[in-house]
Amino acid sequence: MLAAIGLDEREESAYRALVALGAAEVADLAHRLALPEADTERALRRLESHGLAARSSARAGRWVAAPPSVALGALLTRQRHGLEQAERAAAALAREYRAEAAERSAHDLVEVVTGAAAVAHRLRQLQLGATEEVCALVPDGPVTVPERGVAYRVVVEREALTRVAELSAALGHGQPIRVADRLPTRLLLADRALAMVPLTGAEPAALVVHASALLESLTALFEAVWREALPLRLGPEGTVTEEEGPAPDATDLEILSLLLAGLTDASVAKQLDLGLRTVQRRVKGLMELAGVTTRLQLGWHAHARGWVTRA
Repeated sequence: MLAAIGLDEREESAYRALVALGAAEVADLAHRLALPEADTERALRRLESHGLAARSSARAGRWVAAPPSVALGALLTRQRHGLEQAERAAAALAREYRAEAAERSAHDLVEVVTGAAAVAHRLRQLQLGATEEVCALVPDGPVTVPERGVAYRVVVEREALTRVAELSAALGHGQPIRVADRLPTRLLLADRALAMVPLTGAEPAALVVHASALLESLTALFEAVWREALPLRLGPEGTVTEEEGPAPDATDLEILSLLLAGLTDASVAKQLDLGLRTVQRRVKGLMELAGVTTRLQLGWHAHARGWVTRA
């Protein structure tokens, strides 16, 4: 627990033991920790350098613990100060990076990462570097979510529903997950500023895409897949089920069928004994439900979702 302030496991154990005893001889502390005396003394010297322990002035060979509230408080303050400086430096570098982005050549807009270890490391970097949102298409299961307040949206393939434990854990942490029959590719987007997609070949490799038209296309691809996918929800006893998406009612389906048959809005309204504005409002609602912007797209979506059948 104290690794964040620079103590390893042995040093933390020595400090905890010394706090419990108040003061102790090296031999007694070594016995308590089940460590050689030389290792115990090294740990004590490290604690001394951190201001967590001191040699007793009254008795040679005896060590005294520094009060945790004072000693640890000082270390934490120093750690916070260091982190604040690092954050300011990171912000300055980010501003410099954005300023240079407009002048990058085409070769600088993508980077190729090769080797399984390098790909895994870069993927982790993208996740940890995100500050707002991570979006991912992951055919075989959910992305591990670091608990840092970053929003995640993930789409998995239907075959991944067999991994109930992982899906339940992710849904339990509030991670929105949707499911699709097939995904076009594996994809990770970090803050809509960077994307990572795999490259096919004998050796594991991936392409990291920076701000560009290609990145915008990958973002649009994710949003299209997300829109079409069905949400998953956490059921009782950790079960994972699909939420049924909203569907058109009988009147909507009649309107769709007549429109696809070539009738105008006015003709549809007359045939179904509806007002023209009612037909137009329902068509607009269907377009919103389908997540499309044109009637041509609505027709394609209606056939793809089985709302209507081809003649």
